Amino acid sequence: MASASAIFVIILGIVVAQRAANIVRQVAKGILPNDAIGTILTFSLVKLMPLMLSLAIFLAVLLTLTRWHRDSEMVIWMGAGLSLRQWVWPIMRFISPIVLIIALLSLIVMPWATDKAENYREQLKKRDELSSISPGTFKESHNGDRIYFVESFDNLGDEVKNIFVQSSQHGKNGIMTASRGSRYQADNGDHFLRMDRGRRYETIPGKLEASTTEFDRYDIRIETKESGPEITTTQAKDTQALLANNTLADQAELQWRIAIPISTIILVLLAVPLSFVDPRAGRSLNIMFAILIFIIYNNALSIFQAWVAQGKISVWVGLWPVHISFMLLGWYLYDRRRQLKPFLPALFKAKAKPSTRTPA
Repeated sequence: MASASAIFVIILGIVVAQRAANIVRQVAKGILPNDAIGTILTFSLVKLMPLMLSLAIFLAVLLTLTRWHRDSEMVIWMGAGLSLRQWVWPIMRFISPIVLIIALLSLIVMPWATDKAENYREQLKKRDELSSISPGTFKESHNGDRIYFVESFDNLGDEVKNIFVQSSQHGKNGIMTASRGSRYQADNGDHFLRMDRGRRYETIPGKLEASTTEFDRYDIRIETKESGPEITTTQAKDTQALLANNTLADQAELQWRIAIPISTIILVLLAVPLSFVDPRAGRSLNIMFAILIFIIYNNALSIFQAWVAQGKISVWVGLWPVHISFMLLGWYLYDRRRQLKPFLPALFKAKAKPSTRTPA
C-alpha cells in the first residue's frame, strides 16, 4: 500500500503540472479568468482520478513483484513448489477495495465532476467582459467593437489601475485612458466601468483629424453575454440516466465507465508475468513496457467507445474485444513464464557452424 500511495502521489503531481500549465495558458490568452484556475483544475483531477488510481495500482504491483524477483525472493517461492499463478488470489484480495473505489469514482463521481465543470464553464461565459480580463493582457469584447487593457486589479477586482479601452462606434474610433477606475452595478442591473480623470482620443477612419477630450468621469457599459440553452453532454450524465436511455452515445459512455475497473483488474493480472526481471536487461525495461501496455489499452478502449457511439460496432459487442485481447495477452505471458521462455519467441535460431580446426 505504501508503494501504491507513493506512485499515486507522483502521478498526481505530473497530472497537476500538465493540467495547470494548460489552464494557465488559457488564462494568459484571456479564455478563462484568473479566479477559475483552482476550480477547473480540481474538477479535472476528479475526472481523471479513476485512471490515475488504475495506473498507480498497476505500477505498484509491478514494482513490488519486480523487486522480489531482483532480490531472489521469487526463487524461494518457486523452490517451495508454488506456482506463479498462486500469486493471483493474494493480489486480488489486495486490489479488491481499490477496484471498488475506482468503480464508484467511475460510475458516480466522474460524471458528477464533469457536470459541475461544464456548468462552471457556462457560468464563466455568462460573466461580463471585465471579469475575463487578465492583468497585463489585451482582451477583445464579445462583439469585437472594444479592446480592453488593465494593468492590475484591486479590492477583489472592483478597482482597476491604468486602463486602456479602444472602441469603434458610429463610424468613429475612440481610445480612452485613465490611471484609475472602478466597476459598479446600476439600479437596472447593468454593469459599468467607471474611468476617473482620463483622456479620450477620437479619430475618423480615412481622415487626419483627431480630437482630444479630458474627463473627470467616463462610464462604459460592460456587455454581458446572453446565456444559451443548457446542453448536457453524454459525459456529464449520471449513470442512472445512461441506463434509462438507449442511444448509442449513452450506451458507449456507460460501457466506458464500466471498462475502467475491469481494465484495472486485467492490468494487475498482467503485472504478475511482466514483473520478471532479466538480469541482462535494464531495470526499467519492464516498467516502460507496462506503461506502453496501459497507454495502448486505454487508447483502444477509447477507439472502440467511439465506434460504438458511431454505430460501427454493435452495442452487444461493445468494448469486450479489447478486454478479451488483453486477457489473451495475459494468458500468453503466463504460459511463457511457466515454461521459462522469453516473452518474444526467437524467430531465427543460429545454426552451429562446423569446426574448421584441423587435427593435430
